[in-house]
Amino acid sequence: MFKGSLVALVTPFDGNNRVDYASLKRLIEFHVEQGSNGLVIAGTTGESATLARSEHIELIGRAVEIANGRLPIIAGTGSNSTAQTAELSCAVADTGVDAYLVVVPYYNKPVQEGIYQHFMVIADAVDKPVMLYNVPGRTVADMLPETVARLARHENIFGIKEATGDLQRLSAIQDLVGDDFRLYSGDDFTLLPFIEQGGHGVVTVSGNVAPAQVAKLCQLASVGDQEAAKDLDGSLQALNEVLFVESNPIPVKWAVSQMGLMETHIRLPLTPFSAQYHEQMRAAMRAAGVVLEENA
Repeated sequence: MFKGSLVALVTPFDGNNRVDYASLKRLIEFHVEQGSNGLVIAGTTGESATLARSEHIELIGRAVEIANGRLPIIAGTGSNSTAQTAELSCAVADTGVDAYLVVVPYYNKPVQEGIYQHFMVIADAVDKPVMLYNVPGRTVADMLPETVARLARHENIFGIKEATGDLQRLSAIQDLVGDDFRLYSGDDFTLLPFIEQGGHGVVTVSGNVAPAQVAKLCQLASVGDQEAAKDLDGSLQALNEVLFVESNPIPVKWAVSQMGLMETHIRLPLTPFSAQYHEQMRAAMRAAGVVLEENA
């Protein structure tokens, strides 16, 4: 189904705080050319929390239209409201999306049974595959392996983006689900060991900046080319680090702007990338083999 580098795409905005669709096209064409294996639209990195419902739907639809079947589009439709998540997922179904990425409800702090029922309602409401998304660093609530295993039995739930960065958590899930359940890292730092341990790919932030490199790393890890994978992973670690010195997607939007692909505008409550990190970012991008725009 989905494998390799699935890039959690940034959402470009113009100087008037509107979605910049010309830059969106430029970004998607870039990822097609660079060999990304898929795109997540309107996820956390895409500033989904600041999108109006109409913007959210249009953004996903335009991304599908631009991609035109050249790479799969996964729609981020999760929220902390079960009813609103189900409604939005159904609203974008006709755009032609290939799957949904749905996060554990944030702020509400549901117990495991609440998490289970939340996802079951959504999976029952849609007719396309659902990827679970566990990121307790943002949501507070942590979907435990036993809950993942219960949800994996639903025919519409095909996998999980596991963003704890804990490889023992991966093992615990693997022990409880079947071989057909797909496992994706949500942590660029531990991407290599995650795939070596049997993971199927990554939903990546770093892939916005170094798409060819992250896709290649996934491929090398999947075929067991350990030496080449380790070397490539090493060249990306400085980039992984600086992309999280401030809240995502603050650093990554600035980095992509330095590549000449879009402007760096970001919506409040997030603020522009601090100047003290600019040279660190440029150095990390060069170390990863990223070409910066002249005079950046």
